[in-house]
Amino acid sequence: MNLRTFIKRSKAGNLVWRIFIGVMGGTVTVLGAIALVAPGPGVLILLAGLGILATEFAWASRAMNKTKSMAQTAADKVGIPTWVKYLIFAGAAVFSILVIIYYHMNK
Repeated sequence: MNLRTFIKRSKAGNLVWRIFIGVMGGTVTVLGAIALVAPGPGVLILLAGLGILATEFAWASRAMNKTKSMAQTAADKVGIPTWVKYLIFAGAAVFSILVIIYYHMNK
């Protein structure tokens, strides 16, 4: 039995779990909203917060599904093949790693 199942066995435990998820997901979502206007990956943090909230709340799950469909529509309009998208993401990841290594070696 995992921790989630153990806690949610009683009504009080279920309430405590939902409050915990609400606070954690809400905090991450607010930090993502702040990062939208501040330097940082705001959209990714915001989506991570919604993902946490979606594990317990139906409204957050609907928001995630709407966001996914909007992103898929935008991607379809661009018309970039899937392999090119993966290549861009992989190149960005490798570039980020190289920048981090360079920064730490010249510190």
